[in-house]
Amino acid sequence: MSAFLEVEDLQVRFRTEDGVVNACDGVSLDVDRGRTLAIVGESGSGKSVTSGAIMGLHNRKRTEIHGSVRLDGEELLTASDARLRELRGKRMAMIFQDPLSSLHPFYKVGRQLVEAALVHQDVSRSDARRRAVDMLKRVGIPNAEHRVDEYPHQLSGGMRQRVMIAMALINDPDLIIADEPTTALDVTVQAQVIDLLKSLQGEFGTAIILITHDLGVVAETADDVAVMYAGRVVERAAVRDLFHDPKMPYTWGLLSSLPRLDEVSADRLKPIPGQPPSLINLPPGCVFRPRCQYHQFVPGNLCDTVRPELDENAPGHYARCHLTVAQKDELAAARLATHAKEGA
Repeated sequence: MSAFLEVEDLQVRFRTEDGVVNACDGVSLDVDRGRTLAIVGESGSGKSVTSGAIMGLHNRKRTEIHGSVRLDGEELLTASDARLRELRGKRMAMIFQDPLSSLHPFYKVGRQLVEAALVHQDVSRSDARRRAVDMLKRVGIPNAEHRVDEYPHQLSGGMRQRVMIAMALINDPDLIIADEPTTALDVTVQAQVIDLLKSLQGEFGTAIILITHDLGVVAETADDVAVMYAGRVVERAAVRDLFHDPKMPYTWGLLSSLPRLDEVSADRLKPIPGQPPSLINLPPGCVFRPRCQYHQFVPGNLCDTVRPELDENAPGHYARCHLTVAQKDELAAARLATHAKEGA
């Protein structure tokens, strides 16, 4: 049976004066109703570009897009702009990273929620307003009858983020893409927002794509994880498998750079050396090769010359690396055990 959202071999390229930016290079992923897929990686890895392609937000005149994106079996990449507008907000919705820049500063939040409902539902304005107030209550905004008539700047960052979630949910979409929804929030509000998304998913059975660089949020929230690097998915697995049995050196680096509660000082963190490659001039072999300390274990100079495939290393666990499965298990155990020992 097909997944609710299926992305296959997605390629997104932008033409610039400096050259062609390969922002997405053969991305494949899927998510079912009632499940959460986390997409993680450093800034510039292609996470937000992937979500923009799913939502149909890229300017087609300036962007070269290939591959397939199917929502409940319907192809989105060849859909008309009018059809995409029908789907956005109704069947799929997005929560953006910065609610202050996403909400219109000159309109009250209630008006913006009402307009979102009127576009996709055959209801009166008064009914839409009642639904707006109800949604604000559902996302935990106190005194919603009063807050509905306030402007975005009158709300705290956490409340603005809740308004964005209410706007995404007001038409009961089947898919929500949350792009760094907790980045600008303090830890208490972060936890509240994550709990809210989980409870609403349980209520509506929504499929969620969570884009983040916070592996702590991933561990608490996601069912499945796709790790992206330089526009490519380099590892994909169930969340427990990824944290307990990672198969790709880049993922080992991400896990090693996590702060630990039993560490004495911040200098115990182990950052990944070097910088991500330019998406205009990607290396011919493994994109992580310039930063990888394990390439010497691969014979024949393969890491420099041959792009590794996203192979299934264990049931449902895929990784893009030339190391053998036995090497990956041995090296990952040594790398992560060293990190745990240094943090003790």
